[in-house]
Amino acid sequence: MYVKDSEGSGMYSEWASLSSLIQQSNEESQSVLGKFPMVAGKDVAMAVVKQLSSNLGLTQQAECSPLATDREVQWCMEVICFGLSLPLTEHDTIRDCVNVYCEWLSALHPVPKICVPRPVCEDPNLYARKMINHFHNLFKPRKGEGPDVINRQAVLCHRVLRTLQHLTQLSSTLTRETWEALLLFLLAINDTLLAPPTIKDDVGDQLCERVLSVLFEVWLLACFRCFPSPPLWKTFRETCMNWRHRIALIEQWNRVNLALTARLLEFMYGSAFPELKIPEEDSQLIPNNVSADCIAQSWFRFMHCLGNPVDLCRPATISQTQKFLQFAITSENVVDPCQHPCLSNLPHIFLKAIKGVAGQVDAFLGVAQPFTWDEGSINEREKKEGASSHPPSATHSPTPPPQRRLAKSFSVAPSAVTKGIPKASLLGLTSSRASATTHPPSTPNSGPSSTSTMLSLGHDSRSPLAPTRPKCNSILHMFGEWLFEAAYIGCESSHPGKTGPVKSEANMNKRPSSLLLDSRKGSLSLSQPGSLTDDPDIPPALTIDKYEAGRAEALGALCRIFCAKKTGEDILPVYLARFYLAMQQGLKIPETRECGETLASILLNSADLFRLDLDGVQVLVPYVIEALEIVLPDKELKMKTPSGSKTELRRASIHLLLSMLVLPLHFQNLPIKELGNTGVSSSSLGSEKNPLTFAQLKPRLMNLLINALQVEGDPQNAQMLLGGLLLSVQDSAAAEEMDQITQLDVGPSSDTTSNLLSSASDTISSLSVPSDYRSLGEEPSDMQDADVTAAFGNMYLDYPVGLNKNSAHALFVRATYLVCHRLISSWKTDLNVSLAALELLAGLARTNIKETDALECKRAVKWLCDYIVSQCWRPPQAHSKDLHSTIVAAFQCAAVWLVAHPYLLQDKEGLTTVLEVVELGISGTKSQGKPSEPIKMKDEKELKPASMRVRDAAEALLTVILEQVGYFPSPCGAESLSSLLDEVSLLRHCNSWIGGEVTREMAVERFRYFVVENSTILALLEEPLGNDQDPQPTVTVLIRGPSGRHAWTMQLRHLPRHKSGTKYHAPNPGRPVPMSDVGVKHDVKHRYFPESVDRIPQCKVDKSIPSLDSFINSEGGSAVHHHLLQVIEHQSSLEDAAGNAPNTSAPLTALDSSKPGFWQDLEALDNISSRTCDTVHIFYVRAGQKTPEEILSNVVSDQSVHPNFLEFLLSLGWPVNVYQHPGWTGHISTSWRVMTPPQTGSADLHPNNHGGSLYNGETHVLYWADASSEIAFVVPSQHFSSDHFSSFERSISDGSNRVYNIRTSDKPRTLSLDLDKQACPTMPSNSGGFESGRRRPGTSRHPLASHTNTKVFVVWIESFEDHLHFPLSELLVTVSTGQKGSGLPRPQDRDCFVIFLHSLHNGLMRVKLQGPTGRMSLATPLVDGMLSATTCAPKAQSTRNDSKVSIGLCIFFHASGIEEY
Repeated sequence: MYVKDSEGSGMYSEWASLSSLIQQSNEESQSVLGKFPMVAGKDVAMAVVKQLSSNLGLTQQAECSPLATDREVQWCMEVICFGLSLPLTEHDTIRDCVNVYCEWLSALHPVPKICVPRPVCEDPNLYARKMINHFHNLFKPRKGEGPDVINRQAVLCHRVLRTLQHLTQLSSTLTRETWEALLLFLLAINDTLLAPPTIKDDVGDQLCERVLSVLFEVWLLACFRCFPSPPLWKTFRETCMNWRHRIALIEQWNRVNLALTARLLEFMYGSAFPELKIPEEDSQLIPNNVSADCIAQSWFRFMHCLGNPVDLCRPATISQTQKFLQFAITSENVVDPCQHPCLSNLPHIFLKAIKGVAGQVDAFLGVAQPFTWDEGSINEREKKEGASSHPPSATHSPTPPPQRRLAKSFSVAPSAVTKGIPKASLLGLTSSRASATTHPPSTPNSGPSSTSTMLSLGHDSRSPLAPTRPKCNSILHMFGEWLFEAAYIGCESSHPGKTGPVKSEANMNKRPSSLLLDSRKGSLSLSQPGSLTDDPDIPPALTIDKYEAGRAEALGALCRIFCAKKTGEDILPVYLARFYLAMQQGLKIPETRECGETLASILLNSADLFRLDLDGVQVLVPYVIEALEIVLPDKELKMKTPSGSKTELRRASIHLLLSMLVLPLHFQNLPIKELGNTGVSSSSLGSEKNPLTFAQLKPRLMNLLINALQVEGDPQNAQMLLGGLLLSVQDSAAAEEMDQITQLDVGPSSDTTSNLLSSASDTISSLSVPSDYRSLGEEPSDMQDADVTAAFGNMYLDYPVGLNKNSAHALFVRATYLVCHRLISSWKTDLNVSLAALELLAGLARTNIKETDALECKRAVKWLCDYIVSQCWRPPQAHSKDLHSTIVAAFQCAAVWLVAHPYLLQDKEGLTTVLEVVELGISGTKSQGKPSEPIKMKDEKELKPASMRVRDAAEALLTVILEQVGYFPSPCGAESLSSLLDEVSLLRHCNSWIGGEVTREMAVERFRYFVVENSTILALLEEPLGNDQDPQPTVTVLIRGPSGRHAWTMQLRHLPRHKSGTKYHAPNPGRPVPMSDVGVKHDVKHRYFPESVDRIPQCKVDKSIPSLDSFINSEGGSAVHHHLLQVIEHQSSLEDAAGNAPNTSAPLTALDSSKPGFWQDLEALDNISSRTCDTVHIFYVRAGQKTPEEILSNVVSDQSVHPNFLEFLLSLGWPVNVYQHPGWTGHISTSWRVMTPPQTGSADLHPNNHGGSLYNGETHVLYWADASSEIAFVVPSQHFSSDHFSSFERSISDGSNRVYNIRTSDKPRTLSLDLDKQACPTMPSNSGGFESGRRRPGTSRHPLASHTNTKVFVVWIESFEDHLHFPLSELLVTVSTGQKGSGLPRPQDRDCFVIFLHSLHNGLMRVKLQGPTGRMSLATPLVDGMLSATTCAPKAQSTRNDSKVSIGLCIFFHASGIEEY
């Protein structure tokens, strides 16, 4: 139960307080010597104590005490009691008194020391209680003492505290009376030292942490040895409330609470619950043999020992103590107790307390980790004026040095070594904040900040929630009241004139009801403490804005609680209402439009807010959007706490944005209820007469998305925004196509009363909109016009006339412009962002937008080509594997655009641009360089492509241009790019076929085979086909090339086909008549020189060069001539030999089809797809299922699956029969072939009411394909496993088996067919497909990608928490794609990509991605945590099963692009 104590009420209301005993302890510590003059008493004490201390064995060997009777001991104790009260100038005497008592207390040890008097040993508890009371004199502050003297007093106090703490740890003879006396003594000295206002460097300031740590540790030990009575607990609580102006109290409170919470979690939730990591020495505060009930009782009482932590933000309440009032009366400078300078630290103390509560909340959620708390050191408190809490260094002190944390235990035994975390990283709950100011805060932003702490609790960085965590209601019952009250600090009252919730004794212990809001917890008043606003004399350091850090921490904890809601869990409406009101107030935008700590805390901790089926959470959507419009569009975000990470804040904001993108199209014109009359007025929030609808939020969300992407600098955030942008375009296009409507135009120029665009960012770059005259190379320039309407008017300035600014076309244009610009300007150096941007552009090309403008598409392709050129022309040192991967991806993206929009190639300029880029990719240069450079012909260019991968990608694009653009899908359908005709089918259509069975071997014998250019196989059939009505000499050719198999028929015709039907009278036209005239033959003698040269007389100069004959006849010339003849003859013989050798590079080479195995190799070649092939396995998991058998049996009946599951399956692709399907079927044995189905009666296994088992691959699968890839979606079922394919695999002959067992080193890299090194070029794909050994056209995958063994699973889960228990390893053995024997290792869990889909009650789908670390959370277009619509429009559910809904589009885009480029 939750108990909120107040004065005179609560769980201790029926017990009397022992505060009077604390006051009496001062009387019991009075000595009879106090009745005499100080000089006389001092002389007696000095003489007696000096003699007693000489027997202790400190300076010489210990002797037995001469005190033998009780009367003697009691007399000496009276003297020692007086000695402890002497002035600190008598330090030696006081020290001797302390030494005597500390030694005598060993009587309670198992073995007392020899110096202890016999009466003390006989009744140790009685004398121990008296000695403990006498120690009170030592701790009394002495006025007028200097710092050095105070340090000496602190040293002696440390000795006493250490002795008492050691006594409680070792002694087993302490009675309850002694325990109570010790606890009352500790309460008394703490109250004496800590109750007065803090004065820097006095004894209370120096001993603060020490006395508090001993009090809490001894009290905690007493709970396990002798549980304190209720009066003691009440006294403990009352005195602690007098010390709340001391920050050390909060630190010790947090420290003990966390230690107890760690043990509480162990016995409540078991060892599987995430461990709360605390320092080892803190965990040793609790013995191992303590009962669970004792820990629970202690934990609850310690947690409430400070009362309400929110009182720390009420200076008047904290200062309403006797000591503060006494100080105000005696002080001339302080009139009101709440104006004492020491209270200026209250905001920091309040933050510490709320962080302690939030830390316990995190512990129960299972997310508390050491790194989530900031670090600090004790030296930081020295910097605080008027709030110092530890003594300065004392080199002569025998106590632990000041470098050691005084907040920790000062035990005699050596300190334990921390196992979990180092001492330096002790939780910030037990240390002062590093951000504490050196003077009382005087500026609005000088208060303590918690943003750095909250950043580590963001969505991406904190640990996952514990599966066995308690329900949200349970946590709220315990901590909710404090957190809600702290969250409302500084909020305006929702009920004017009401100063606070009504409180009464009758309802203090009442739990909130889901049916009735009682006057305490049910009140929705947002009133703040009156002491913060009503008193105009509040010091500047205590104004309400100084407590914003604590309020932010409370709101962050509330967000984490509500975001921890499990599937099907109910939260009380009263808690939801209070939470929404607190969120509304926390999301208010200040006039300065700065992002404060409260706003940052909410955004950082509420990433899952709209993903959890929280009842009525949609009322917060307008407020969240307003907050995001502060954070996301501004590149230079103004934050009150500049130390916080803006990247993490933007990432959390993007998560919220992605979860709201689908709301306008999903809820459409559904009005959003206004969240009470809380004083929040904004034109963007609607009114009672004109309520705000979800559809009106779409322009704001789209502007927010575009502007955020425009200024985003973090790669991960940019990829998330790109995924959301593609989702938005697809949803808008699908909604317009299905509903046959266009979204209402509510732009700035519209007359619509609710102009939501005006609430976007005031600063919008002109590059977020299209411009026909803007160069992509220019950097954006922000508009400085403060007028929002004018800014948005300029934003639409460059739109085409008549363009609806809220249509899918407008979003398509804006997305294309922005992404292309950033791709060229700022993203070109980042591989992951570039690939995500290219994936988005490819998705835009595939999206069917009815208003698509050819000019816009032309620009997109032009920009892609410019991007490729800029990447290829980067300096050599910038070229790397990543750079070439972006170029390859850009080529593939261009291919997608051209296939989707074939009319682009009809434009001469566009065709030239694309072909120039292809030329650049293949050769490395362009024939037409700069305008001033001459054109280089192909034979003049040197082939130097950027890389072989880039060359292959360019060749693939060229193949797509020549074969697929304008011709896809082919007449055979999208299932196959190749002709379905082969040798067997052609032979059956020949006139010479007499019927009967035709085998592949028989058909191959009738064909002649040739190889052309070492890359293409021709199969010639010189017989006319039977369907030709006009028999002519006919040759049918099957062309097998890199792009597949194609069939052509050629006929020898004497007339054109259009004249072949003309009737001639003569049955035979006859041969042509020869021509009779013959040309004249001229006999011409060719000369090297004109005849006139012979008539010129020669001179001596002409004869200076001797003739060859004269040279041969000369001396030595004949030998040279003979050697030259031999060289010429040898060269001639070599050339003749080379001419007679067979020419292996002949353009046309015949093949011998009679060789054994030829037809098997030919069949294997036909079974190679020219596209990438992937397989996605889909599972359905009902709530709570964990075994494969249960999961596989769900899809047998439609009664076991969600009503939308079958519709979702049909949105992924179209059903195909695996035996009649010529494409990829998910298994090698049935892919790329048409077969006769076996007569097994399997049709009876799939009734009409199946739940998806029909598509298990036995007879049917779901299939999707485009020009470059194909995907098979398989739904495994229980009665059908991978063993079904074993019969097919065994039936494949040995020759054919070579198809599936080749070495990758045997395959040629280029598009050639090397006859001398030919091997069967097949390779299993990475996700269940079947890769070609040759480079396939239309794909840009690296050859190494085919060596991976990745599986892709799509899992529909009814309960989101079941993704933690999904039996991935067990289900891996139930899926197979026929890769057995391929040499690939068996896939492991870490190699699998899993896409979890969770259907919310509101009809949306939540996406959860799981896969290899670092790769799966950003598998664009899917983003981990995003929401998508299961259907685009309700009316289309039954009529458009073949339409691609948004989640289906994302899944097969993700599956087709899951490999790395």
